[in-house]
Amino acid sequence: MNKVNLSEKFSLFSEHWTPKIIAELNDYQIKIVKVKGDFVWHNHSDTDEFFFVIEGTLFIEFESKTMQLDAGELYVVPQGIQHRPYAKEECKVLLIEPRGVVNTGEADSELTASNDVWV
Repeated sequence: MNKVNLSEKFSLFSEHWTPKIIAELNDYQIKIVKVKGDFVWHNHSDTDEFFFVIEGTLFIEFESKTMQLDAGELYVVPQGIQHRPYAKEECKVLLIEPRGVVNTGEADSELTASNDVWV
């Protein structure tokens, strides 16, 4: 039972779009990720997707609008909704997802990250 320091954990990696697990809660994983640039259009047909911005600004593009999330703000993308996150400058985000969720959902992409990578 160790406490987790987000600043310390973010300092341990530099790559973008590669979520890292920092804790588990029942069947859910708490992940952090650094993002910059465009991600892929995707959806998760069997789960919602939780985004909490720690630092910076994250944009989530939907078919009919774009949502802006600044530090301290969160949004839950409902399951099955097509979306594309992006950030103009580096942004640090906390994610909460069921164990085994693939970051690119059902889309095949070079940005698909390995699962179960702890930091």
